[in-house]
Amino acid sequence: MFRSLAIRAGLLCFVLAPLATVASAQLKIAVVNVQKAMLDSDELKKVSAEVEAKYKPKQDELLKLQNDLQSIQQQLQSNKLTPQAQQDLQLQGQRKQRDAQRLSDDLQQEFDRDRQDILGKAAQKMTEVVKKLAEEKGFDIVIDVSQSLYFKPALDVTADALAAYNKAYPVTK
Repeated sequence: MFRSLAIRAGLLCFVLAPLATVASAQLKIAVVNVQKAMLDSDELKKVSAEVEAKYKPKQDELLKLQNDLQSIQQQLQSNKLTPQAQQDLQLQGQRKQRDAQRLSDDLQQEFDRDRQDILGKAAQKMTEVVKKLAEEKGFDIVIDVSQSLYFKPALDVTADALAAYNKAYPVTK
C-alpha cells in the first residue's frame, strides 16, 4: 500500500512538473503613457495648430464683443449720458451680451466635438501602434500608466510608442 501511494505521488509530480515551469515563466511587462505619447506626437501637434487656426477668427470675434461690452460698461458708469442714450447703450449691451454668449457656447461645442473626434482617432491609431510594438518586443502585457500605482522606469516604453507612432503616421509639411 505504501508503495502504491509512493508511485501515485511520483506520477502526480511527473505530470505536474511541466505546469510548474509554465507557471514560473516570467511575464514581459511594459508600461506606456498613452496620453503623453499621443499629445507629443507630430501628428497631434500639427492637428492642434490647424484647429487653433480654424477657431482663431471666432475667438477674435468673441474677444471683440467682450471688449465692446467693457467699453459700454465704462460709458454707462461715467454718468455723462442722457437718459435716452443710457437706455440705448443698455439695450446695445444686452444684445452684445446675448451675441457673445451664443458665440461662446457655439464655439465651445464645435471645439469639443472636433477635439473628441481628433483624440478618438489618435487613440485608435496609438492602440494599433502599441499592439505592434508589444508584438515586436515580445511584451506579454502593456499597461497604461494611468492604471498603475507604481512601476520601474525601465518598464516605460512611452518614448518607443511615440517614435513608432511618428514613424507609422508621418506628418507631411
